[in-house]
Amino acid sequence: MSSRALAILAAIVASAIYGVNHTLAKGVMPTHIEPLGFIFLRVFGAAILFWAISFLGPKEKIARSDWPRILGCAVFGMAINMLFFFKGLSLSTPINSSVIVTLSPVMVLVLASVLIRERITLLKSIGIIVGLAGALVLVLFSAESSHSAPNIPLGNILFIVNAFSYGLYLILVKPLTAKYHPFTLMKWLFTIAVFINFPITIGEFTEVDWLNLPFNAAWKMVFVVLGTTFMTYLLNVYALKQLSASTISAFIYLQPLIAIAYAVATGADTLNLVKVSAGLLVFAGVYMVTKKKTQIRNS
Repeated sequence: MSSRALAILAAIVASAIYGVNHTLAKGVMPTHIEPLGFIFLRVFGAAILFWAISFLGPKEKIARSDWPRILGCAVFGMAINMLFFFKGLSLSTPINSSVIVTLSPVMVLVLASVLIRERITLLKSIGIIVGLAGALVLVLFSAESSHSAPNIPLGNILFIVNAFSYGLYLILVKPLTAKYHPFTLMKWLFTIAVFINFPITIGEFTEVDWLNLPFNAAWKMVFVVLGTTFMTYLLNVYALKQLSASTISAFIYLQPLIAIAYAVATGADTLNLVKVSAGLLVFAGVYMVTKKKTQIRNS
């Protein structure tokens, strides 16, 4: 199998894990762990795992000029991205989260136009407007609340911030993947993230009744740390060695398909006209944003 094929496979597996995560992570919040406490568990657990396997990779020293970019990656990829997603997930629903995160490719395009002067065509501009309109439909009209989703509009807004932050992370981390081994990058990114997240998250982390945690909650937490954090970040940074940030972000389109199927099958969420309409708008917008690149890649 070629390096590009392996990179594509890695991106697909990462998206599949993320798709299931929307429902699994929602299932333990806030009953067993609050969202901010969950973030500390994620970054601390991942940092330990990456340091534990770092000896399998080469010994590399981070260049002094790269530390500001690494700090930026940790802030946007392991702090803002995670904090806003999990807080949003505790307030909204798995289907809403899986639809709105597909805005990341749109965010990547907008950021690329600002940061690296990539030209935005008329079709892409229309796509951005349509995609954002879909997200706004969810924010403004998914107002039903429940015990498990107490503030859906606010949660959906947090998902949009999450999508923006993740898009920026992909752009920032791409140059680093060409210089450093994935183990080197991830161990430092998550170590920095532990210190960034500590003052915000440690309070809720210490409130968890770890000794009386039921197995159903414990295995889901392990999945989020080992699968959603350790495996997905490792797979994505590996894939970025062969694929562009915009291509990686395009694999996010798999998430709602997997997330919706899993959420509906397990009874964790339901479909309605607002969610379907908003999803179609988001997908149409994302298609228009990425249409030209897809045609070139397939030619």
